[in-house]
Amino acid sequence: MTEQAGSPEAAGLVTLGEVMASMSATRIGPLHTARQFDMSAAGSEANVAIGVVRLGHRATWLSRLGDDELGQLVRTTLRGQGVRVCAATDPAAPTGLMIKERRTGDVGRVVYYRAGSAASRLSPADIDPALIERARILHVTGITPALSLSAAEAVEYAVTVARAAGVPVSLDVNYRSRLWDLPTAQARLGELVPRVDVIFASVDELPVLGAHDADPVRAAEQLLAGGPHTVVVTDGANVACSVGKGEVVRQPAFPVRVVDPVGAGDAFVAGYLAGLLDGFDEPARMRQAAAAAAICVSAEGDWEGLPSTAELGLVDRGDGTVMR
Repeated sequence: MTEQAGSPEAAGLVTLGEVMASMSATRIGPLHTARQFDMSAAGSEANVAIGVVRLGHRATWLSRLGDDELGQLVRTTLRGQGVRVCAATDPAAPTGLMIKERRTGDVGRVVYYRAGSAASRLSPADIDPALIERARILHVTGITPALSLSAAEAVEYAVTVARAAGVPVSLDVNYRSRLWDLPTAQARLGELVPRVDVIFASVDELPVLGAHDADPVRAAEQLLAGGPHTVVVTDGANVACSVGKGEVVRQPAFPVRVVDPVGAGDAFVAGYLAGLLDGFDEPARMRQAAAAAAICVSAEGDWEGLPSTAELGLVDRGDGTVMR
C-alpha cells in the first residue's frame, strides 16, 4: 500500500532511489564464517533524508519496495526515523539486499543483491509531481539512474518537475562502477548537470562529469559554466571545498576516530542541505556538513550515527570528554 504524497506535510527535502535491507556481520572475518548479523536498512538517499530530519527538517523518500519482509523492514525503519515514505508495493519484484562483511579490522566489503529489485522498476508513473512541486529541495543521486532505464527516466521526470516549479535540485554523483559503465554514466549524468543547482562530487568523481582538470577548484569551475551555481568537492578526510561563481569556501575535516566510514558522504550532504534549508551562508553550510560527517563516522552503521542539531557541537569537544 502506498502512502498518499499529496498531503500538506509533504515538504522540505524530497528524494528518490533504492533503499535496501542491510545485513552486517557482527564479527570480523570471512562472510562464510559469520553466524550473527545486525539487520537494518540503508541507501544513499535514505541516509540523507534521515540526516536532514535529525537536523530539524521534513524529508520524503519516493521509491518501490517488494511485497516482502525486507520491504517491510525498510518501510518501518525509515518511518521510525521520521522520514515520510511514499513507496509503492511491487508484488512482482523483491526488495534489494546488501550484506556487509568486516574482512579485517580495517577493511570491509559489501555484497549487493539488487538486480531486478522493486526499486529498479521505479518509473515516472511512481512520481507524484505535486509532492515535488511543494518541496524546498529535490535531491537525486547517480545511483538511481544506474539501476535501470525506467529509474533513469524517473529521475529525469522528477528533475523536470522541480525545474518547472522553481524547486532547487541537488545531485550527488555517487558513481558506482559495478552498476554501470563510465561512458553511460557520463552521458546520463551529463544531461542532468545543466539542470541542477548544487553538485556533490568526490575528487575522483569529477571526471565522470567531464571535468578533468587536476586542480579540483578549476575542475569545479568547468562544471559551473554548464549551469549549476555551486559544486561541492569532497576528498575523504582532507579539505572539502565549495566552489561558486566568484566564491571558494574550504572546510577541513574534523579530526575524529573513524569507527565506520560508510555513510560519510551522505552525512556530509545531509548537513549541507539542512544548512541550505536553514538559510545558512556557505561557510556555515560547509562547517555543518563536515561536522555531520565526522560524527556519523564515529559510530557503527550507515546512518545510525547521524547527529541531531544539538549534537553538532560534539566535534568541538576534546578527546575523552564525558558530558554529565
